[in-house]
Amino acid sequence: MNNFIMKTIKYTFLLLFISVGIQSCSEDDANTINPSENSPLSFRQELNVSYGSDSDQVFDIYLPANRTLNTKVMLLVHGGGWTSGDKEDMNILKDLMLQDLPDIAIVNINYRLADENNTPFPMQIDDITTIINLLETNQTDYVISDDIGFLGTSAGAHLSMLWSYAYDTNSDVKMIASIVGPTNFTDPAYLDNEDPALQELINIYGIDASIPFLELVSPYHQVTADAPPTILFYGGQDPLIPSSQGIDMQAKLENLGVTHQFILYPNAGHGWVGVELLDTWTKLKAFTSTHLL
Repeated sequence: MNNFIMKTIKYTFLLLFISVGIQSCSEDDANTINPSENSPLSFRQELNVSYGSDSDQVFDIYLPANRTLNTKVMLLVHGGGWTSGDKEDMNILKDLMLQDLPDIAIVNINYRLADENNTPFPMQIDDITTIINLLETNQTDYVISDDIGFLGTSAGAHLSMLWSYAYDTNSDVKMIASIVGPTNFTDPAYLDNEDPALQELINIYGIDASIPFLELVSPYHQVTADAPPTILFYGGQDPLIPSSQGIDMQAKLENLGVTHQFILYPNAGHGWVGVELLDTWTKLKAFTSTHLL
């Protein structure tokens, strides 16, 4: 959410990155030469692909070798309280995926950030829609499937769930991974709070703080029985995302019969290290392998 929290997330994922002994893939390893028609496709990456006129409307795409039109795509969505953050914050997860899930195409996105003149909704949802439409338009060039997954952290996890539950009109999303994502802005833990940091979350969406509007932008209120499999990770001591956000979301998914997993680390905050972080990647990798590959 704030810069300190986002740096904490970034560095804790770095610890995981080191702990599992993975070497990141350098840009020098990328092969962007188009193979001949009968040759296997080579690894290809394109950085800062523009999808709009704003400087924040760019993404990085990593296309695996030997891909086909059945190759699935994972979108990475950074956090930052809807007002800050950058796709670089997701590079550790991107590198983990390149190493451990090499058959999945990765799209690491930026989106327009909210400020005093630009509210996050529907602007950021519109950006995700534009990206997905562009991927579909360029499906033959990229050689990818229209089946996608989302992996988001914090505000990016909220956007991932909200878009998938409410705006995926073609049912392209096959899985969602939410790491400390807000789910319900009508949660009493938010509405009845006296904590300025928590209230700031509501204020960002405060252009219309009515209950109907807060429900409109809450994944908890938008999810249906048709929702894709969802895995949720939360910290029991998170100062920004009350554990009720995850607990209530898990109960809603259970009642709807949606395939899901819920992991709560009781002593963790808005990010975690050590064994808990290794557990996160292990579970996330297995969930992705089951539902996206």
